[in-house]
Amino acid sequence: MIGRLNHVAIAVPDLAAATEQYRGALGADAGAPLSLPDHGVRVVFVTLPNTKIELMEPLGEESPIARFLEASPSGGLHHICYEVADIGAARDRLVETGARVLGDGTPKAGAHGKPVLFLHPKDFSGTLIELEEV
Repeated sequence: MIGRLNHVAIAVPDLAAATEQYRGALGADAGAPLSLPDHGVRVVFVTLPNTKIELMEPLGEESPIARFLEASPSGGLHHICYEVADIGAARDRLVETGARVLGDGTPKAGAHGKPVLFLHPKDFSGTLIELEEV
């Protein structure tokens, strides 16, 4: 069901500083910041030969990333995103196996404009999973 790894997301307290660290220290190709108000984040994607890194900072105090940073002020791994061919079919199959989809189960447009869903981390060894339809 799952396809390739789309990206690994890292919550950061300062997006500009994290982006510069990836560009400067690691020599990475980092894109421009993108605000995603529906998700409560501002992101920068770092392009790698085989996947992407998503650096995320909160857009306001109600952002899930703001809550994450309260527990981990220096930031850290937030989620892993896998590609799926049909997000509705993937959701239905996961629910049948007992996995919990966060929210109301309706896919939202993600950073790439494609439908995404998040799966409860307690169902996947403590890891928040994002599925993105490609």
